[in-house]
Amino acid sequence: MASGDITWVSVCTAMALFMTPGLALFYGGMVRAKNVLNVFMMCFSSIALGTVVWLAFGHSLAFGEGNGFIGGLEWFGLRGLHGEELLNPLLHMMFVIITPPVISGALVERMKFSAWLLFSGLWMALVYPLVARWSWAGWLEDFGAVDFAGGLVVHVNAGAAALAVIMVLGPRIGFPKTVFRPHSLPLVAAGAGILWFGWFGFNGAAAGGANDLAVKVVVATQAAGAAGVLGWTAGEFLDKRTPPKATLLGAASGAIAGMVAITPAAGYVGPGAALLFGLAAGYVCYLAVRLKYRFGWDDSLDVLGLHLVGGLLGSLMLGLFADGEVNGVSGLFYGNPILLWRQTAAAAVVMAFSFAATWLIAKAVDATVGLRAAADDEIRGLDLAMHEERGYVWGTITAERGDQ
Repeated sequence: MASGDITWVSVCTAMALFMTPGLALFYGGMVRAKNVLNVFMMCFSSIALGTVVWLAFGHSLAFGEGNGFIGGLEWFGLRGLHGEELLNPLLHMMFVIITPPVISGALVERMKFSAWLLFSGLWMALVYPLVARWSWAGWLEDFGAVDFAGGLVVHVNAGAAALAVIMVLGPRIGFPKTVFRPHSLPLVAAGAGILWFGWFGFNGAAAGGANDLAVKVVVATQAAGAAGVLGWTAGEFLDKRTPPKATLLGAASGAIAGMVAITPAAGYVGPGAALLFGLAAGYVCYLAVRLKYRFGWDDSLDVLGLHLVGGLLGSLMLGLFADGEVNGVSGLFYGNPILLWRQTAAAAVVMAFSFAATWLIAKAVDATVGLRAAADDEIRGLDLAMHEERGYVWGTITAERGDQ
């Protein structure tokens, strides 16, 4: 690689790492004050576990010599890789680091931290490397499905996994009658802003260097994020069951939805299509978030509505809008109807595998250390119960109150 390309990918990698603390802020502001530190610990522990798992054997299983389903262990501990060869493992490490924290948004406020450590470690070792292999270096890639920067590998994978754990873990005490309000919308907005910034690196690094494609990817990412805000806000104004009010939480969620949707397609569509991705994702994900009450799923922070639905929507829209002039891949609207079928099949495979494998891991963890925090700990708050710390200490406000 040229020195400029190495610099670009290195900077993008650092930006992608910054997304995990950004997600901690985004999720942390959405929970009650008594659980904010537990959310941060879930995210920061993933940085540590993901680094160890990926360096030890995860990268080798995903990208080492092997077959279409799994790689070997010749790169165990990244042995045999030197200099710029280490850049690709480092970049993909940031992808595996952030994926369990995405899952955590569905599970917060009721899962034991010890169970989280065991679950997330097993998931990063047994599920993520296989999906990454299939999508970027294995049989789904050979099949003709495309995923530019992780729509399937990160978002659909995490969303299906979140659904599996929700079913094993059960809802929070009081769901669905209790209204669980975000304790700090400024934290949510700050986290969304960091995620938006980091997404330029998350998607941009997949261009492979400082080149024309990288510019197209950054423009598409910005367009989809901005349009996602408008799509979600439109959903709030068109919803006749509530007064027509635009919310900050909705704007932040819409931006995330738009960027989730464009992730698999950022290197294959032009700016105009990226706007459509964002508008569609903002509106559709807004509608999807409401369905959790109909199904009785306590998806605490809307992982299913944002990441599963947004990732699916983006992967399928890619089958329609991929423009061969952007990066050599064409969809239905550009004369290649087979891509839509391939994207649909690949998404179905990833969902089915991730759900089944995650359900087995969750059941195994539940049978050993137990998934669920004790009811008294859940009411008291996981910050004190699991970490003996409080997120906020001022005046007479305490984290023990059940309404915090």
